[in-house]
Amino acid sequence: MPLLMPTNREPDVSAPLKPAVFYILLALAEGPTHGYAAMQAVREQSSGRVPIGTASFYRHLDRLIEDGLVVEAARPADDDPRRGAYYRLTARGLRALAAERTRLARMVAAIDALKPARRGPA
Repeated sequence: MPLLMPTNREPDVSAPLKPAVFYILLALAEGPTHGYAAMQAVREQSSGRVPIGTASFYRHLDRLIEDGLVVEAARPADDDPRRGAYYRLTARGLRALAAERTRLARMVAAIDALKPARRGPA
């Protein structure tokens, strides 16, 4: 089951991203990185609230690649050759992350717009 939509269409901005997917995209938004570093970034950026093991990380990553949000990237010339593959966001991946940001901002705005409840006699 795709995370968003078929790759020939834009991400569904009304569908929230799973937390692990959001943090993987966020980790790759900083630029191309190898899988282990991205997995560590997910743990750090989520303050450990998104538990992600190696198998689940690569399952999500494979799906993101399948959905056209992430691609394998060229390894930096001076990088340790023992490191695994590098990955980067595609333009579609950046749009999905931006759509999630907009969705979350709207939710926060809706909460901020709530008026305090009137307090009547107890």
